[in-house]
Amino acid sequence: MRTRPLDLVAPALVTALLIGCGGSTPAPTAATASAAPTEAPAGQAMQPEFDAPQDEGSASTARREEAAAIDAVDRGAAPAEAAPPPAPPVAAAPGTPTPGPAQSRATKAGAARGADARIQVTGGAPAPKKAAAPAATAVARPAPPPAAVAVTAPEPQGSETYRDYGVNPVEDPAKDRLSTFAIDVDTASYAIARRKIMDGALPPYQAVRAEEFLNYFDYGYASPATGPFAVHLAAAPSPFTSGHHLVRVAVQGKRVPVKERTPVHLVYLVDTSGSMQSPDKIELAKKSLRMLTDTLKPGDTVALCTYAGSVREVLAPTGIESKGKILAALADLTAGGSTAMSSGIDLAYSLAERTLVKGHVNRVIVLSDGDANVGPTSHDEILKTIKRARDKGITLSTVGFGQGNYKDLMMEQLANQGDGNYAYIDSEAQARRVFSEQVGGMLQVIARDVKIQVEFDPSFVKSYRLIGYENRDVADRDFRNDKVDAGEIGAGHSVTAIYDVELKAPAPKGEGAAPVVVRLRHKAPLGSNTAEETLVKMAPGAIAPTFDAAPADFRFASAVAGFAEVLRHSPHARSWRLADIEKIARAAASSKGDQQELIGIIRRAGALANGRTDAVAVNAD
Repeated sequence: MRTRPLDLVAPALVTALLIGCGGSTPAPTAATASAAPTEAPAGQAMQPEFDAPQDEGSASTARREEAAAIDAVDRGAAPAEAAPPPAPPVAAAPGTPTPGPAQSRATKAGAARGADARIQVTGGAPAPKKAAAPAATAVARPAPPPAAVAVTAPEPQGSETYRDYGVNPVEDPAKDRLSTFAIDVDTASYAIARRKIMDGALPPYQAVRAEEFLNYFDYGYASPATGPFAVHLAAAPSPFTSGHHLVRVAVQGKRVPVKERTPVHLVYLVDTSGSMQSPDKIELAKKSLRMLTDTLKPGDTVALCTYAGSVREVLAPTGIESKGKILAALADLTAGGSTAMSSGIDLAYSLAERTLVKGHVNRVIVLSDGDANVGPTSHDEILKTIKRARDKGITLSTVGFGQGNYKDLMMEQLANQGDGNYAYIDSEAQARRVFSEQVGGMLQVIARDVKIQVEFDPSFVKSYRLIGYENRDVADRDFRNDKVDAGEIGAGHSVTAIYDVELKAPAPKGEGAAPVVVRLRHKAPLGSNTAEETLVKMAPGAIAPTFDAAPADFRFASAVAGFAEVLRHSPHARSWRLADIEKIARAAASSKGDQQELIGIIRRAGALANGRTDAVAVNAD
């Protein structure tokens, strides 16, 4: 993560990848013992409470095609036995130290579940039980039989890796009035959840990140009149919890016409290992890159390299004037072999340095399922390499494909370290959305190291809780520390955050008074590393008297946040009903296809949550 130390991130990555690749896990050390996996019953995905049985193999693809073609799904077989619910949140033992105000809110978020952040690996048979650690959940396959001499080991299949970052706790503004976090414009979590629901199973709760659900949608926020972004504040009584309000903090980046866009120099790094050998992986990756290439303009360059058992430079940096040569190189890509991700990243950066131009956009784009099982460099070294390249001006974005052995944790962390975006592609329609309709956000950076700090006045606010952004926490004291890395905003990007707030007095009416004050700090995309700061106060008129009186975009975002809270089993959403959330979304949705699609997805999730096999089909257009 942009703000999480590497010594905390890397051990979890190594452990997750060793499990997913069928390797043996090293004995726990002081740094990794708390994340050691524990055994789960054979054949059961680690799904808490109402999750439906999951099938991560090829059968899910057939079910998805069937669900998209008919209005009722009839599988003719009883669903498998549901996995047992998770343990309820564990209260702190007497004498447990209380986190101080300077402690990372992400750490406190883990305590909200009664456990630290956990990693989930779904699918396959259980591995032997590791050192006991209630903070981790895992189901791992047994190690494969030894491969024949001089034959490449098969790609691991049937496991997926996610990390649970917990749920933010309720805060008392009298003790901690500041909520500080880094910008996040990733959207992969929503796309992953949508695919699984369409395939007939609820997503693992660890895969649900509320901010990525919220930021998937375009709410039509007004563009800034001047400067890189505009801030839009709104509030209304909560439709979920009586006596509470929802407060929305929205940031809209300026939109930049293509003709005014800065030249870009891209390196496509494509995983061509055996695990990518399916139409929804390598073939969809090739289609995605063709769409991206078609959006480029004179002055832009593209290089192409691949990694499998070995790495290969397919195309040296080539100007878009030779687009036919670039498209031909993409068409020749095929998958097969094991996965040497670290060597591939090294090659990609060496290609990027050939066209590194100060003032231009220099970016590596990794397309993969995240499954890396071969490489001379440890994964903490990969992250350090990415950070060093980022400091030189070369950023990195990741694009995920496929399921069954997908490594969400790896793909998310690579993009976070590289100051890039993380998207997931499950269809041509999604590829068109990311690489054509919204490509400006990837190709044009308008602000760097963007941090948000929201201040709640304890005279009017009794409590507050940020929904999502658990792994984007920034210590309050580091808000004005310009050496602390944060997120970036691309052209046209919008960022939405929602707080669940309990007021103890009516909103202030006096001039200058405000229950909520928002500060944004950012650096220019080029030039000085000194940040600028913007302050915005919530006007009394921004608080609607009733939820129904709030703007439609506010009400729709509330439905999105509620949906994410239910899917990730937030302890604050135990009484929330998907049927009610569907009604809110239906009443507030615009005519945009993605907003209309969400209504059907919520309805389908509700049917799956109730154990029905006749869930309503959802269109993926």
